[in-house]
Amino acid sequence: MPEDPVTEAFLTPAETACNILHVDMDSFFASVEVLDDASLAGKPVIVGGAGARGVVASCTYEARAYGIHSAMSSYEARRRCPHAVFRSGRYARYAQISEHLHEVLSRFTPLIEPIALDEAFLDVSGARRLIGRPREIAGCIRDTVGRELSLSCCVGVARTKLLAKLASRAAKPVARLEGTVPGPGVVVVPPDSELSFLHPLPIKALWGVGPATARRLEGFGVLVVGDLVKIPEQTLHHLLGASNGGRLAALARGDDVRPVEPLRVAKSVGHEETFGADLRNRHDLHRHVVRMADAVGSRLQEAGLHGRTITLKVRYADRSTISRSQTLPKPTDSAHALAAVADALLGAVDVAPGVRLLGVSMSSLGSRGPVGRQLSLTGEDDRRPDPGDRFGWTDDRETEAGGVRQAAWEEVEAAVSQVRARYGQSAVSPAALLGSEGISVKRRGDAPWGPGSPPSTRAGGSRSDASSGSSVSSAGPSRPFRR
Repeated sequence: MPEDPVTEAFLTPAETACNILHVDMDSFFASVEVLDDASLAGKPVIVGGAGARGVVASCTYEARAYGIHSAMSSYEARRRCPHAVFRSGRYARYAQISEHLHEVLSRFTPLIEPIALDEAFLDVSGARRLIGRPREIAGCIRDTVGRELSLSCCVGVARTKLLAKLASRAAKPVARLEGTVPGPGVVVVPPDSELSFLHPLPIKALWGVGPATARRLEGFGVLVVGDLVKIPEQTLHHLLGASNGGRLAALARGDDVRPVEPLRVAKSVGHEETFGADLRNRHDLHRHVVRMADAVGSRLQEAGLHGRTITLKVRYADRSTISRSQTLPKPTDSAHALAAVADALLGAVDVAPGVRLLGVSMSSLGSRGPVGRQLSLTGEDDRRPDPGDRFGWTDDRETEAGGVRQAAWEEVEAAVSQVRARYGQSAVSPAALLGSEGISVKRRGDAPWGPGSPPSTRAGGSRSDASSGSSVSSAGPSRPFRR
């Protein structure tokens, strides 16, 4: 850190306005693998599912030189670079280093908005007097991360979150077959240069512009962000909807009023699996629903959250995707309730075409509070999820019995939580998850990028190779686990 603090009087208006930093680790998952295994240095390393249905989560710049990028299918990545080294990923290790990273960031400002394991927004408006200009703070962060984590990061500095995010991307190295070209590491976008920096970028650089929206805009001749400001806002409203059209028009002008939010509330908690072979057997699918519901319930209880809306996600063999949801009268964190409702939703879904991916999630979340985890034991709203009921609720005449079952399940789940806290997640589980190889539980971060090896089907269409992914979703521009 600079020895002489910079006072407010010596900061230019441009420097004063650029208080938001975006810190982004370089090829985080892949870089950690190289850090822990020196023999991988200089090789095209890919973290992701190595099987036919796997996807790339992260890759070194040596792999990027072949055109490989995150979210690409592992099949395509292997076609482009047959000698690439695949690693399935180690969530616990990445989380450990991420914790150290965020501890480093906390030394510079308490206003930190984590986006994923490897990136975060910072508001350094209160740190200038102590440390220096935002550019100097960014440089100090890079030096500290490199010294303590032996990893590299890039930092974008700007007036808004969007521009800071884009600036950190511009600070990245460039992958080439003849060798990686180092990037600047820190890029500052002063207010008087915002539009000249933003407008030449491809339209996909804006948050909220996915492939479908990009194709629609390209049909109107909008290829770069600067083209978007030439389109009347009413036309954008008609084309994309009033909310989305107005938001994109504002972003194209550099308007982004969102502050750094240190306490972002999770919007949903969920797990999903991509199977090595399509599943059509409802018994097998039931086991997966129970396993995912058990994991989601455990995550909710650990976080002190409960929710009301349970969603089942199904992706078929042709990649078409549907979702079915049920909103409960009162919030719950019960894995039993989750499994009952999700299984009832699955019962109304046609699985004959073959299920490629299955997911269970809970949304409409809130803090559980110190007392009263579940519904009250008396009254109409005491109706409990029941596996035998299509929509997961007992008849009003069974209210008293439902209350007794509820109390019993609360005691069971409390006991399960205590056992797992002491002996591990696989110490106890629903009976449906007990197989020939023991208890099959889902752990946070278990291979969320697709099957790790080619599938080997068994007679009767039962489960072969499957991968699982967990997520905590909140309002923000980034997706967890893809780096």
